[in-house]
Amino acid sequence: MLICLTANHRNASFDLLEKLSVGTSDVAKSLVSESDFVQGAVVLATCNRFEAYLDIDEPLTAGVSLAVEQAAESFSAASGTDVGELRDSLTVLCGDGVADHLFAVSSGLESVVVGEDEIAGQVKRALTTARVEGTASSDLERLFQRASHTSRGVKTKTGLGGAGRSLARLALDLAESRVTDWARTRVLLVGTGQYARVTLANLRERGVTDIRVFSPSGRAVAFATKQGLEAVPAAGYRDAIASADVVITCSTAETVVLSAADLSAAIDLPGAFERRLIIDLGLPRNVDPAVAGIRGTELLDLETISLHAPLDELNAESDARALVGEAAAEYRAGKAEAEVTPAVVALRAHLFDLLDGEIDRTRSHGDASETERTERALRHLVGVILHSPSVRARELAREGRADEVFAAVETLFGLGGAAATAADAARAEAAARSDAELAADAVALHEYRRSEG
Repeated sequence: MLICLTANHRNASFDLLEKLSVGTSDVAKSLVSESDFVQGAVVLATCNRFEAYLDIDEPLTAGVSLAVEQAAESFSAASGTDVGELRDSLTVLCGDGVADHLFAVSSGLESVVVGEDEIAGQVKRALTTARVEGTASSDLERLFQRASHTSRGVKTKTGLGGAGRSLARLALDLAESRVTDWARTRVLLVGTGQYARVTLANLRERGVTDIRVFSPSGRAVAFATKQGLEAVPAAGYRDAIASADVVITCSTAETVVLSAADLSAAIDLPGAFERRLIIDLGLPRNVDPAVAGIRGTELLDLETISLHAPLDELNAESDARALVGEAAAEYRAGKAEAEVTPAVVALRAHLFDLLDGEIDRTRSHGDASETERTERALRHLVGVILHSPSVRARELAREGRADEVFAAVETLFGLGGAAATAADAARAEAAARSDAELAADAVALHEYRRSEG
């Protein structure tokens, strides 16, 4: 059974989400290796949500409850949060609701800015991380792959996100009232990852040309060279702050990259600007909240940005939710069909084994050319006979009647054990991943992490 534990901007504080994003990256691996119930885990942590998708083996009625409690305690311990507060902030989804939720999340329907672009990539990277860590079960693999497919369909078939909406765009929209002329605005960009690239594109759309970049991890030069910007060295960081009208932080660093001490020292430098706007897009937060109290400074952080999220575009969102609903229904139907596949495989194997035995007996007594014609005809006949039961089995599965299919195969042909063996083999095959595939995932994740600043 699949379950989802979700804490997001609707049911949790940004302080809690920030703590969860810092200390819980390794919990999925320990949950799978140490739990008696958790067979797979994928963790999705973004700037406005923290979610754990778990594949639960439920030998006991209370298996799900025990797994949820164990997960909550593990995430609490890793992040230093109060387990009671975490429990109160977590919503638990089970069964069919998990697919509906993830498909909506990956399509941007549950974001602060409905239709935002970044979430689809974050969902994909969450699966890649789970693959590399060895925590992506076959059911979670299928779920996340379908979620990515659904988000692509929503993006191409609806107007949702057509304008490339994102938190970066919303933050700059809110900054419009503070910035009189973007073309004359001096901007310092702190960070070199995905959000930095999105923010840079939005700045350039507004006509900003004076942009410098600083990277806490030392990647500013490579990013600046690629993007045609000026890189700021570590020694020049405070000077760059002093001479910027707007400072935008979007780093993945787990500690603040702009402290009150940095800002106080910067504004005391000769020629420092008297007023500045600081936009913090980082989670965990990149900017010490105390900077808001320093003279001439206004701070715009994620919590403030979320309070000003625009109303949904109702038609586009309605179309998108309809597509997500259809995709989730098809996913559930496909999963139900897969449940009866072992019974169908066992039935086919049984009939073709009988056929092979009869053909071998005929071959030992008859003319070779005549036997070959007879074999082709009989194999075709068996295929025709099996077609209707196979189609009907899938139809019954989609109606939630998979148990009837297994009962029929067992009652008529005595193949219950064979069907169960086929089911185990199918699950083992689905769970197996080649070394080359894992290596490709590891390289992709490594390259992503290297690109973040």
